[in-house]
Amino acid sequence: MRVRALFALAATVLALAVPLAGAAHADRTPADPTPVSRTPGDQPLPGYTIQNPPLPPAQVGGKPSLVKQGVHNHSGYIIEVPPKWNGKLALYAHGYRGQGFVLTVEPPPFGLRQRLLDQGYAWAASSYYRNGYDVRAGVLSTRDLAELFADEVGRPKQRLIVGVSMGGHVIGRSIEQFPRYYDGALPMCGVLGDHELFDYLLDYNLVAQDLAGVREYPVTDEYATVTVPKIMENLGLTGLTPGGPDTANERGKQFRSIAVNRTGGERPGDEESFAYWKAFPFTLAAPPVPGATLAEEPDQLSTNLFTWYTPNRPVNVNASVQRVRARNLPARLSNRLSQVPRINGRPGIPVLSLHNLGDMFVPFSMEQVYASEVARQHRSRFLVQRAIRAVEHCEFSAAEAGTAWDDLARWVDRGRRPAGDVVTKPGVVKRPDYGCRFSDRAAYDAGAGTRRLFPACP
Repeated sequence: MRVRALFALAATVLALAVPLAGAAHADRTPADPTPVSRTPGDQPLPGYTIQNPPLPPAQVGGKPSLVKQGVHNHSGYIIEVPPKWNGKLALYAHGYRGQGFVLTVEPPPFGLRQRLLDQGYAWAASSYYRNGYDVRAGVLSTRDLAELFADEVGRPKQRLIVGVSMGGHVIGRSIEQFPRYYDGALPMCGVLGDHELFDYLLDYNLVAQDLAGVREYPVTDEYATVTVPKIMENLGLTGLTPGGPDTANERGKQFRSIAVNRTGGERPGDEESFAYWKAFPFTLAAPPVPGATLAEEPDQLSTNLFTWYTPNRPVNVNASVQRVRARNLPARLSNRLSQVPRINGRPGIPVLSLHNLGDMFVPFSMEQVYASEVARQHRSRFLVQRAIRAVEHCEFSAAEAGTAWDDLARWVDRGRRPAGDVVTKPGVVKRPDYGCRFSDRAAYDAGAGTRRLFPACP
Protein backbone atom coordinates (compact mmCIF):
# COMPACT_ATOMS: atom_id res chain seq x y z
CA MET A 1 0.00 0.00 0.00
CA ARG A 2 1.97 2.85 -1.28
CA VAL A 3 1.34 6.36 -0.06
CA ARG A 4 1.64 9.13 -2.63
CA ALA A 5 -1.02 11.62 -3.56
CA LEU A 6 -4.37 10.56 -2.11
CA PHE A 7 -6.11 9.34 -5.20
CA ALA A 8 -2.99 7.75 -6.59
CA LEU A 9 -3.01 5.68 -3.42
CA ALA A 10 -6.64 4.77 -3.95
CA ALA A 11 -5.74 3.34 -7.34
CA THR A 12 -2.71 1.58 -5.92
CA VAL A 13 -4.53 -0.35 -3.22
CA LEU A 14 -6.78 -1.85 -5.86
CA ALA A 15 -3.81 -3.96 -6.91
CA LEU A 16 -4.11 -6.06 -3.75
CA ALA A 17 -5.53 -9.49 -4.43
CA VAL A 18 -5.93 -11.56 -1.26
CA PRO A 19 -7.40 -14.90 -2.34
CA LEU A 20 -10.10 -16.39 -0.15
CA ALA A 21 -9.54 -20.02 -1.01
CA GLY A 22 -6.91 -22.65 -1.63
CA ALA A 23 -5.12 -25.62 -0.19
CA ALA A 24 -3.14 -25.16 3.02
CA HIS A 25 0.41 -24.09 2.32
CA ALA A 26 3.44 -23.70 4.51
CA ASP A 27 5.15 -20.37 5.03
CA ARG A 28 8.16 -21.49 3.07
CA THR A 29 10.43 -18.46 3.17
CA PRO A 30 13.27 -18.79 5.73
CA ALA A 31 13.44 -16.26 8.57
CA ASP A 32 16.82 -15.08 7.25
CA PRO A 33 16.60 -14.15 3.56
CA THR A 34 20.26 -14.84 2.89
CA PRO A 35 19.98 -18.67 2.55
CA VAL A 36 17.38 -18.28 -0.22
CA SER A 37 20.26 -17.87 -2.66
CA ARG A 38 23.95 -17.09 -2.79
CA THR A 39 23.23 -13.72 -4.33
CA PRO A 40 25.53 -11.01 -2.95
CA GLY A 41 23.82 -8.65 -0.53
CA ASP A 42 24.36 -5.66 -2.80
CA GLN A 43 22.03 -7.23 -5.37
CA PRO A 44 18.32 -8.07 -5.22
CA LEU A 45 17.20 -11.65 -4.78
CA PRO A 46 16.76 -13.70 -7.99
CA GLY A 47 13.79 -12.55 -10.04
CA TYR A 48 13.70 -9.08 -8.48
CA THR A 49 14.86 -5.74 -9.78
CA ILE A 50 15.22 -2.52 -7.81
CA GLN A 51 13.98 0.90 -8.89
CA ASN A 52 15.67 3.55 -6.80
CA PRO A 53 16.25 6.65 -8.95
CA PRO A 54 18.47 9.39 -7.51
CA LEU A 55 16.65 11.48 -4.92
CA PRO A 56 17.60 15.16 -5.15
CA PRO A 57 18.80 16.53 -1.80
CA ALA A 58 16.36 18.66 0.15
CA GLN A 59 17.14 22.19 1.18
CA VAL A 60 17.39 22.55 4.95
CA GLY A 61 18.06 26.03 6.22
CA GLY A 62 19.43 26.97 2.83
CA LYS A 63 21.85 24.04 2.69
CA PRO A 64 21.46 20.68 0.91
CA SER A 65 20.92 17.44 2.76
CA LEU A 66 23.18 14.41 2.36
CA VAL A 67 21.49 11.59 0.41
CA LYS A 68 22.84 8.04 0.30
CA GLN A 69 21.23 5.32 -1.84
CA GLY A 70 22.11 1.76 -2.67
CA VAL A 71 21.34 -1.90 -2.04
CA HIS A 72 21.87 -3.64 1.28
CA ASN A 73 20.90 -7.23 2.10
CA HIS A 74 18.95 -7.45 -1.18
CA SER A 75 16.91 -4.31 -0.40
CA GLY A 76 17.05 -0.89 -1.99
CA TYR A 77 17.45 1.96 0.47
CA ILE A 78 17.56 5.73 0.86
CA ILE A 79 19.25 7.55 3.73
CA GLU A 80 18.98 11.32 4.11
CA VAL A 81 20.81 13.38 6.71
CA PRO A 82 20.27 17.11 7.35
CA PRO A 83 23.25 19.51 7.49
CA LYS A 84 22.84 19.80 11.27
CA TRP A 85 21.93 16.29 12.37
CA ASN A 86 20.47 16.06 15.89
CA GLY A 87 21.69 12.48 16.31
CA LYS A 88 18.20 10.96 15.90
CA LEU A 89 16.90 8.65 13.16
CA ALA A 90 13.41 8.06 11.78
CA LEU A 91 12.90 4.81 9.88
CA TYR A 92 10.06 4.63 7.37
CA ALA A 93 8.16 1.32 6.85
CA HIS A 94 6.22 1.32 3.60
CA GLY A 95 2.97 -0.50 2.86
CA TYR A 96 1.95 -3.29 0.53
CA ARG A 97 3.66 -3.22 -2.87
CA GLY A 98 1.66 -5.92 -4.65
CA GLN A 99 2.93 -9.29 -5.79
CA GLY A 100 5.27 -7.97 -8.49
CA PHE A 101 9.03 -8.27 -8.69
CA VAL A 102 10.12 -4.64 -8.77
CA LEU A 103 11.33 -3.31 -5.40
CA THR A 104 10.85 0.41 -4.84
CA VAL A 105 11.80 2.93 -2.17
CA GLU A 106 10.09 6.17 -1.19
CA PRO A 107 10.55 8.98 1.33
CA PRO A 108 8.17 9.41 4.28
CA PRO A 109 4.84 10.82 2.98
CA PHE A 110 2.48 13.61 4.09
CA GLY A 111 5.26 16.20 4.18
CA LEU A 112 7.13 14.27 6.85
CA ARG A 113 10.36 14.11 4.87
CA GLN A 114 10.90 17.88 5.01
CA ARG A 115 9.51 18.12 8.53
CA LEU A 116 11.97 15.55 9.84
CA LEU A 117 14.94 17.21 8.16
CA ASP A 118 13.92 20.68 9.34
CA GLN A 119 13.81 19.36 12.90
CA GLY A 120 17.28 17.84 12.56
CA TYR A 121 16.25 14.18 12.16
CA ALA A 122 17.85 11.88 9.63
CA TRP A 123 15.55 9.36 7.96
CA ALA A 124 16.00 6.07 6.17
CA ALA A 125 13.66 3.88 4.11
CA SER A 126 13.98 0.37 2.72
CA SER A 127 12.27 -1.37 -0.20
CA TYR A 128 12.37 -4.62 1.86
CA TYR A 129 13.95 -7.65 0.20
CA ARG A 130 10.60 -9.03 -1.04
CA ASN A 131 7.22 -7.77 -2.15
CA GLY A 132 3.89 -9.43 -1.30
CA TYR A 133 2.32 -9.22 2.15
CA ASP A 134 5.66 -10.03 3.73
CA VAL A 135 5.83 -8.39 7.15
CA ARG A 136 8.91 -10.40 8.08
CA ALA A 137 10.79 -8.85 5.17
CA GLY A 138 9.75 -5.43 6.44
CA VAL A 139 10.81 -6.13 10.01
CA LEU A 140 14.22 -7.53 9.07
CA SER A 141 15.03 -5.10 6.27
CA THR A 142 14.17 -2.09 8.43
CA ARG A 143 16.37 -3.33 11.25
CA ASP A 144 19.19 -4.08 8.77
CA LEU A 145 18.92 -0.55 7.39
CA ALA A 146 19.17 0.95 10.86
CA GLU A 147 22.40 -0.98 11.40
CA LEU A 148 23.71 0.14 8.01
CA PHE A 149 22.94 3.73 8.99
CA ALA A 150 25.04 3.27 12.12
CA ASP A 151 27.96 2.08 9.97
CA GLU A 152 27.59 4.72 7.24
CA VAL A 153 26.57 7.80 9.24
CA GLY A 154 26.86 7.08 12.94
CA ARG A 155 24.98 5.27 15.64
CA PRO A 156 21.88 7.32 16.46
CA LYS A 157 21.02 8.18 20.01
CA GLN A 158 17.35 7.61 19.23
CA ARG A 159 15.44 5.51 16.68
CA LEU A 160 11.80 6.14 15.83
CA ILE A 161 9.81 4.13 13.31
CA VAL A 162 7.03 5.50 11.12
CA GLY A 163 4.90 3.56 8.66
CA VAL A 164 1.64 3.14 6.80
CA SER A 165 -0.82 0.28 6.18
CA MET A 166 1.15 -2.99 6.03
CA GLY A 167 3.98 -0.87 7.39
CA GLY A 168 1.87 -0.55 10.54
CA HIS A 169 1.96 -4.34 10.81
CA VAL A 170 5.74 -4.11 10.34
CA ILE A 171 5.90 -1.55 13.17
CA GLY A 172 3.65 -3.49 15.54
CA ARG A 173 5.81 -6.59 15.19
CA SER A 174 9.15 -4.75 15.06
CA ILE A 175 8.74 -3.14 18.46
CA GLU A 176 7.95 -6.55 19.96
CA GLN A 177 10.59 -8.47 17.98
CA PHE A 178 13.28 -5.98 19.03
CA PRO A 179 11.81 -4.56 22.25
CA ARG A 180 14.74 -2.34 23.24
CA TYR A 181 15.80 -1.24 19.79
CA TYR A 182 13.27 1.47 18.90
CA ASP A 183 12.32 4.48 21.01
CA GLY A 184 8.96 5.50 19.53
CA ALA A 185 6.50 4.48 16.82
CA LEU A 186 3.99 6.21 14.55
CA PRO A 187 1.83 3.65 12.67
CA MET A 188 -0.72 5.26 10.35
CA CYS A 189 -3.68 3.38 8.82
CA GLY A 190 -1.87 0.31 10.13
CA VAL A 191 -2.76 -3.38 10.15
CA LEU A 192 -2.41 -3.49 13.92
CA GLY A 193 -5.06 -6.21 14.20
CA ASP A 194 -2.81 -8.60 12.20
CA HIS A 195 -4.78 -11.75 11.21
CA GLU A 196 -8.13 -10.17 11.96
CA LEU A 197 -7.82 -8.06 8.81
CA PHE A 198 -8.06 -11.24 6.76
CA ASP A 199 -10.89 -12.55 8.93
CA TYR A 200 -12.84 -9.41 8.08
CA LEU A 201 -12.21 -9.76 4.34
CA LEU A 202 -13.42 -13.36 4.55
CA ASP A 203 -16.48 -12.24 6.52
CA TYR A 204 -17.38 -9.59 3.97
CA ASN A 205 -17.55 -12.04 1.12
CA LEU A 206 -19.19 -14.93 2.98
CA VAL A 207 -21.88 -12.83 4.66
CA ALA A 208 -22.71 -11.06 1.40
CA GLN A 209 -23.01 -14.42 -0.35
CA ASP A 210 -25.24 -15.75 2.40
CA LEU A 211 -27.62 -12.80 2.43
CA ALA A 212 -27.73 -12.65 -1.36
CA GLY A 213 -28.45 -16.36 -1.68
CA VAL A 214 -25.40 -16.86 -3.88
CA ARG A 215 -22.73 -19.21 -2.57
CA GLU A 216 -19.31 -19.42 -4.13
CA TYR A 217 -16.59 -20.45 -1.76
CA PRO A 218 -13.92 -21.25 -2.75
CA VAL A 219 -14.25 -18.59 -5.42
CA THR A 220 -13.73 -19.25 -9.12
CA ASP A 221 -12.42 -17.20 -12.03
CA GLU A 222 -15.98 -15.98 -12.64
CA TYR A 223 -16.50 -14.60 -9.15
CA ALA A 224 -15.77 -10.96 -9.97
CA THR A 225 -17.52 -10.88 -13.33
CA VAL A 226 -20.55 -13.11 -12.73
CA THR A 227 -21.13 -13.77 -9.03
CA VAL A 228 -20.39 -10.37 -7.49
CA PRO A 229 -22.81 -8.51 -9.78
CA LYS A 230 -25.52 -10.97 -8.70
CA ILE A 231 -24.69 -10.37 -5.04
CA MET A 232 -24.85 -6.61 -5.51
CA GLU A 233 -28.15 -6.81 -7.37
CA ASN A 234 -29.75 -9.20 -4.89
CA LEU A 235 -28.83 -6.88 -2.00
CA GLY A 236 -29.89 -3.69 -3.79
CA LEU A 237 -26.37 -2.29 -3.73
CA THR A 238 -25.68 -1.85 -7.43
CA GLY A 239 -26.73 1.78 -7.57
CA LEU A 240 -25.73 2.74 -4.04
CA THR A 241 -23.45 5.79 -3.93
CA PRO A 242 -22.14 7.99 -1.09
CA GLY A 243 -24.69 10.69 -0.36
CA GLY A 244 -27.19 9.23 -2.82
CA PRO A 245 -30.53 7.47 -2.26
CA ASP A 246 -30.45 4.38 -0.08
CA THR A 247 -31.10 1.61 -2.62
CA ALA A 248 -30.27 -1.27 -0.25
CA ASN A 249 -33.12 -3.71 0.31
CA GLU A 250 -33.84 -5.34 3.67
CA ARG A 251 -31.05 -7.88 3.32
CA GLY A 252 -28.71 -5.24 1.92
CA LYS A 253 -29.31 -3.10 4.97
CA GLN A 254 -28.52 -6.05 7.22
CA PHE A 255 -25.32 -6.66 5.29
CA ARG A 256 -24.34 -3.00 5.61
CA SER A 257 -24.94 -3.07 9.36
CA ILE A 258 -22.86 -6.22 9.74
CA ALA A 259 -20.05 -4.67 7.67
CA VAL A 260 -20.17 -1.49 9.77
CA ASN A 261 -20.00 -3.51 12.98
CA ARG A 262 -17.08 -5.60 11.72
CA THR A 263 -15.13 -2.45 10.80
CA GLY A 264 -15.47 -0.49 14.03
CA GLY A 265 -19.15 -0.23 14.94
CA GLU A 266 -21.58 2.63 14.57
CA ARG A 267 -19.65 5.82 13.98
CA PRO A 268 -19.94 9.09 12.08
CA GLY A 269 -20.03 8.60 8.32
CA ASP A 270 -20.51 4.83 8.51
CA GLU A 271 -23.22 4.56 5.84
CA GLU A 272 -21.38 6.86 3.45
CA SER A 273 -18.19 4.88 4.04
CA PHE A 274 -19.97 1.63 3.22
CA ALA A 275 -21.36 3.10 0.00
CA TYR A 276 -17.86 4.28 -0.92
CA TRP A 277 -16.17 0.93 -0.24
CA LYS A 278 -19.08 -1.45 -1.03
CA ALA A 279 -17.45 -3.21 -4.00
CA PHE A 280 -13.80 -3.15 -3.00
CA PRO A 281 -13.64 -6.12 -0.59
CA PHE A 282 -15.12 -8.32 -3.32
CA THR A 283 -12.17 -7.50 -5.57
CA LEU A 284 -9.80 -9.05 -3.03
CA ALA A 285 -11.22 -12.53 -3.56
CA ALA A 286 -9.42 -14.68 -6.11
CA PRO A 287 -9.00 -18.37 -6.89
CA PRO A 288 -6.28 -20.23 -4.97
CA VAL A 289 -2.69 -20.38 -6.14
CA PRO A 290 -1.10 -23.82 -5.60
CA GLY A 291 2.02 -23.65 -3.48
CA ALA A 292 1.46 -20.05 -2.41
CA THR A 293 3.33 -18.72 0.61
CA LEU A 294 1.70 -16.70 3.38
CA ALA A 295 2.96 -13.52 1.73
CA GLU A 296 1.22 -14.51 -1.49
CA GLU A 297 -1.95 -15.85 0.13
CA PRO A 298 -2.36 -14.50 3.69
CA ASP A 299 -6.02 -15.50 3.80
CA GLN A 300 -4.95 -19.07 4.58
CA LEU A 301 -4.81 -17.74 8.16
CA SER A 302 -8.40 -16.44 8.14
CA THR A 303 -11.43 -18.04 9.79
CA ASN A 304 -14.98 -17.19 10.82
CA LEU A 305 -15.64 -20.27 12.95
CA PHE A 306 -16.16 -18.20 16.09
CA THR A 307 -17.38 -14.92 14.63
CA TRP A 308 -20.80 -13.69 15.83
CA TYR A 309 -22.42 -11.36 13.35
CA THR A 310 -24.76 -8.53 14.34
CA PRO A 311 -27.48 -7.71 13.57
CA ASN A 312 -28.80 -11.23 13.18
CA ARG A 313 -32.17 -10.15 11.76
CA PRO A 314 -34.11 -10.50 9.52
CA VAL A 315 -31.84 -13.36 8.43
CA ASN A 316 -30.30 -15.61 11.07
CA VAL A 317 -26.87 -15.22 9.50
CA ASN A 318 -25.08 -16.90 12.37
CA ALA A 319 -26.98 -20.10 11.61
CA SER A 320 -26.84 -19.93 7.82
CA VAL A 321 -23.46 -18.42 6.88
CA GLN A 322 -20.78 -20.75 5.59
CA ARG A 323 -18.18 -21.40 8.27
CA VAL A 324 -14.54 -21.68 7.25
CA ARG A 325 -11.59 -23.04 9.19
CA ALA A 326 -8.13 -21.48 9.08
CA ARG A 327 -6.39 -23.53 6.42
CA ASN A 328 -3.01 -22.98 8.03
CA LEU A 329 -3.82 -23.15 11.73
CA PRO A 330 -0.21 -23.75 12.86
CA ALA A 331 0.86 -20.51 11.16
CA ARG A 332 -2.05 -18.61 12.72
CA LEU A 333 -1.22 -19.87 16.21
CA SER A 334 2.53 -19.49 15.88
CA ASN A 335 4.26 -16.57 17.52
CA ARG A 336 7.36 -16.77 15.36
CA LEU A 337 8.34 -14.06 12.92
CA SER A 338 6.48 -15.39 9.88
CA GLN A 339 5.57 -13.50 6.74
CA VAL A 340 2.23 -12.63 8.39
CA PRO A 341 3.09 -12.65 12.10
CA ARG A 342 1.04 -11.98 15.17
CA ILE A 343 1.17 -8.73 17.10
CA ASN A 344 0.72 -9.46 20.79
CA GLY A 345 -0.06 -5.99 22.08
CA ARG A 346 3.18 -5.61 24.03
CA PRO A 347 4.63 -2.20 23.20
CA GLY A 348 7.32 -1.01 25.57
CA ILE A 349 7.80 2.37 23.92
CA PRO A 350 5.50 5.28 23.07
CA VAL A 351 3.16 4.40 20.19
CA LEU A 352 0.92 7.04 18.60
CA SER A 353 -1.37 5.79 15.84
CA LEU A 354 -3.63 7.50 13.29
CA HIS A 355 -6.53 5.82 11.51
CA ASN A 356 -9.24 6.99 9.13
CA LEU A 357 -12.67 6.50 10.63
CA GLY A 358 -14.29 5.47 7.35
CA ASP A 359 -11.56 3.17 6.06
CA MET A 360 -13.14 -0.19 5.19
CA PHE A 361 -10.06 -1.66 3.53
CA VAL A 362 -7.80 -1.67 6.57
CA PRO A 363 -10.68 -0.78 8.87
CA PHE A 364 -10.82 1.29 12.02
CA SER A 365 -11.46 -1.94 13.96
CA MET A 366 -7.71 -2.64 13.65
CA GLU A 367 -7.21 0.08 16.25
CA GLN A 368 -9.83 -1.47 18.52
CA VAL A 369 -8.23 -4.90 18.29
CA TYR A 370 -4.81 -3.46 19.12
CA ALA A 371 -6.11 -1.31 21.98
CA SER A 372 -7.82 -4.34 23.53
CA GLU A 373 -4.71 -6.49 23.24
CA VAL A 374 -2.51 -3.76 24.70
CA ALA A 375 -4.95 -3.34 27.59
CA ARG A 376 -4.87 -7.09 28.29
CA GLN A 377 -1.10 -6.81 28.53
CA HIS A 378 -1.46 -3.85 30.96
CA ARG A 379 0.47 -1.57 28.59
CA SER A 380 -2.11 1.05 27.68
CA ARG A 381 0.20 3.73 29.06
CA PHE A 382 2.33 3.24 25.94
CA LEU A 383 -0.50 3.75 23.43
CA VAL A 384 -2.28 6.84 22.09
CA GLN A 385 -4.74 6.54 19.19
CA ARG A 386 -6.40 9.17 17.04
CA ALA A 387 -9.39 8.93 14.70
CA ILE A 388 -9.34 11.06 11.55
CA ARG A 389 -12.62 11.84 9.80
CA ALA A 390 -11.87 10.64 6.26
CA VAL A 391 -12.98 7.60 4.27
CA GLU A 392 -10.06 6.69 2.02
CA HIS A 393 -7.23 4.41 3.10
CA CYS A 394 -4.32 6.42 4.52
CA GLU A 395 -6.02 9.77 3.89
CA PHE A 396 -4.12 12.16 6.12
CA SER A 397 -3.23 15.79 5.68
CA ALA A 398 0.26 17.12 6.31
CA ALA A 399 -1.11 18.85 9.40
CA GLU A 400 -2.55 15.64 10.86
CA ALA A 401 0.57 13.57 10.25
CA GLY A 402 2.89 16.39 11.27
CA THR A 403 1.07 17.07 14.52
CA ALA A 404 1.13 13.37 15.35
CA TRP A 405 4.87 13.23 14.67
CA ASP A 406 5.56 16.29 16.81
CA ASP A 407 3.50 14.90 19.68
CA LEU A 408 5.25 11.53 19.46
CA ALA A 409 8.68 13.15 19.41
CA ARG A 410 7.86 15.22 22.50
CA TRP A 411 6.50 12.12 24.23
CA VAL A 412 9.73 10.24 23.54
CA ASP A 413 11.90 13.17 24.59
CA ARG A 414 9.98 14.43 27.62
CA GLY A 415 7.88 11.49 28.75
CA ARG A 416 4.59 13.38 28.52
CA ARG A 417 1.86 11.22 27.03
CA PRO A 418 -0.20 13.24 24.52
CA ALA A 419 -3.97 13.25 24.13
CA GLY A 420 -5.84 10.73 22.01
CA ASP A 421 -9.26 9.27 21.26
CA VAL A 422 -11.00 6.44 23.08
CA VAL A 423 -11.53 3.69 20.49
CA THR A 424 -13.01 0.78 22.44
CA LYS A 425 -16.19 2.32 23.90
CA PRO A 426 -19.09 2.06 21.41
CA GLY A 427 -21.01 4.85 23.11
CA VAL A 428 -18.09 7.21 22.55
CA VAL A 429 -17.30 6.11 19.00
CA LYS A 430 -20.91 6.62 17.82
CA ARG A 431 -21.08 10.24 19.01
CA PRO A 432 -21.70 12.69 16.14
CA ASP A 433 -18.51 14.62 16.90
CA TYR A 434 -16.26 11.58 17.23
CA GLY A 435 -13.00 12.08 15.34
CA CYS A 436 -13.30 15.86 15.30
CA ARG A 437 -10.60 16.53 17.86
CA PHE A 438 -7.62 15.55 15.71
CA SER A 439 -9.05 15.94 12.20
CA ASP A 440 -7.76 18.81 10.08
CA ARG A 441 -10.52 21.42 9.87
CA ALA A 442 -8.74 23.20 7.04
CA ALA A 443 -8.83 20.01 4.95
CA TYR A 444 -12.57 19.78 5.57
CA ASP A 445 -13.13 23.43 4.70
CA ALA A 446 -11.21 22.92 1.46
CA GLY A 447 -13.30 19.87 0.58
CA ALA A 448 -10.17 17.74 0.35
CA GLY A 449 -10.50 14.06 -0.53
CA THR A 450 -13.46 12.40 1.15
CA ARG A 451 -13.75 14.85 4.06
CA ARG A 452 -17.18 16.11 3.02
CA LEU A 453 -18.69 12.62 3.37
CA PHE A 454 -18.78 13.54 7.06
CA PRO A 455 -20.92 16.31 8.55
CA ALA A 456 -19.01 19.41 9.60
CA CYS A 457 -17.58 19.26 13.09
CA PRO A 458 -19.18 21.56 15.65
